[in-house]
Amino acid sequence: QVQLVESGGGLVQAGGSLRLSCVASGRTFSNYAMGWFRQAPGKEREFVAGFSWSVGNTNYADSMKGRFTVSKDNAKNTLYLQMDSLKPEDTAVYYCATTHYPTYSYIPLRSEKYAYWGQGTQVTVSS
Repeated sequence: QVQLVESGGGLVQAGGSLRLSCVASGRTFSNYAMGWFRQAPGKEREFVAGFSWSVGNTNYADSMKGRFTVSKDNAKNTLYLQMDSLKPEDTAVYYCATTHYPTYSYIPLRSEKYAYWGQGTQVTVSS
């Protein structure tokens, strides 16, 4: 059974940094996409960044480019989201997710394409 466990959220001042982690287990992830999404109160879940485990492709939402970086640790089966220059509007619950079917180098942007989700970790950025 696929399991995703996020950690690393917290309270940070604007301009600060956080690194989120997503530990994945339950299957081989090498041909699947993984994504980071976030959801703020009263808003829809939105794509933050994605990673193709097979070829190392990354994709970022426009507002995160240059501030957020996705990376992985194969040995730990862990995906990271390094978030720098945080803004109050980045406040949300952040989720990692992975697809049910292999996607190889393709990284879906829509949440409906992801079948497995973690429980989320809260990120709060104060002004």
